Amino acid sequence: MNIEIRNITKTYGNLKANDSVSLQIPSGMILGILGENGAGKSTLMKILSGLISADDGEILVDGQPVTINSPEDAINLGIGMLHQEPRDFPSMSIMDDLRIGALNHPGKQKNIDLEELRGLASSLGFSLDFNGLVRKLTVGERQELELVRLLYFGVQVLILDEPTTGISLIQKNQLFGALRKLAEAGKSILFVSHKLEEIQSLCGQAAIMRKGNLVKVLDTPLNQNEMIYWMFGQEVYRTKTSQPDASEVFFNTKNLEIDDFRINIKNINLDLKQGEIIGLAGMAGSGQKQFLKTAAGLMTPAGGGIWLGGENITGKSCFSFQQKGIHFVPSDRMEEGLLPGMSLEEHYQLVLDCGRFWINDSAIAGISKEMIDLYKIKGGSESNVEELSGGNQQRMLLSMIKEPSALLLLEEPTRGLDIESANWVWSLLRKRCQSGTGIIFSSADLEELLFYADRIMVFYSGRVSEPIPVGNLDEIRLGAMIGGKEWASL
Repeated sequence: MNIEIRNITKTYGNLKANDSVSLQIPSGMILGILGENGAGKSTLMKILSGLISADDGEILVDGQPVTINSPEDAINLGIGMLHQEPRDFPSMSIMDDLRIGALNHPGKQKNIDLEELRGLASSLGFSLDFNGLVRKLTVGERQELELVRLLYFGVQVLILDEPTTGISLIQKNQLFGALRKLAEAGKSILFVSHKLEEIQSLCGQAAIMRKGNLVKVLDTPLNQNEMIYWMFGQEVYRTKTSQPDASEVFFNTKNLEIDDFRINIKNINLDLKQGEIIGLAGMAGSGQKQFLKTAAGLMTPAGGGIWLGGENITGKSCFSFQQKGIHFVPSDRMEEGLLPGMSLEEHYQLVLDCGRFWINDSAIAGISKEMIDLYKIKGGSESNVEELSGGNQQRMLLSMIKEPSALLLLEEPTRGLDIESANWVWSLLRKRCQSGTGIIFSSADLEELLFYADRIMVFYSGRVSEPIPVGNLDEIRLGAMIGGKEWASL
């Protein structure tokens, strides 16, 4: 199946997300879609997959113009999208989740063919248990399930939006192997990413977008400096701002135990100093998320305690934690962090002090504009948060954190961000450290952990290491520990 996009334009108020974009997508090709956050990548893919409608332009399938008004229209044409945040029902069984997804697909709604699903999963190297529950799947397994679902519905053109964010290296390698098999079988694959090395290793071509425009289509192998230049119009490097000397311990966990249906972890001991940054490393599902939520008061520990400034705050409500300046920022922006259907201004009304009893419209409008300008969010006060790119949603979440803050608990803070946006986020975070704010963050990016953290805690199979100074680690040793090796030397 050959897809052609002609002169697609999409605007949100004064923001032109796509500006007369034209692109050819041949069958059997893995085409990388590359660009900085807010460049228009996701908007273009959402138009192609039927989630939103273009203001102008057309889409052709095998040379014939088609109308795509919904995801059902797209799938019936053989076009399906795997979103950055998996679109499933965590409270359901996997089979019920599949049945819900099959309701609008002729021939699939009555009986789900379990053997066909298992065959598709096996052919791609996935080991999914279709008799389980969605909520027990890792992010990577949820992506695998969605990919199998799309293939089950007969999709020939697959769109993947930042699919490697938040998954382990093993799962990424499995995904890449599956995508190569699908391309060899004649499927067309659009791989949206900001990670240059992934585009380089997986894709046959890279279409580079900047500020809503398609600026260049390059064949691989690619020159990394050339890719960066076309993305940003200049060379960009990871930067690190100065860090204050951390001295006074203000946050402690003592013999902390976390127990839920996913994992049990005991004896987590941590002394965090003011202005210090501690990174959490480990494969997805190893307990980093549960630790961050427990430290934020969102989960109650099974044992041990949490202290802030010498006060035992164990068991207090998450609201009490927030009142004391402890804030959690989730990686799943739309499921846990932001409210679809609400504007940026309405979000600021919810979290900022704009009057005790009555909403001061003029005051909140001024605050909204100030925060949007300060955090460089590409969107207006009246824009709904789901209209923002992933990077701008991340900026929005950070802008909603009240000042002053004692401790920031960040789950994958640069998830889905290009290097320039990641630099900006970390410059902002380290400014907070200058005023004494402590930071604990998780990341699947070993380079990010080693570059920005002062110490790193490694999570593996129910175990957590003591915080290790980054000077005692490199990518090889850290990777080995994440895989369960070199623990005996601790």
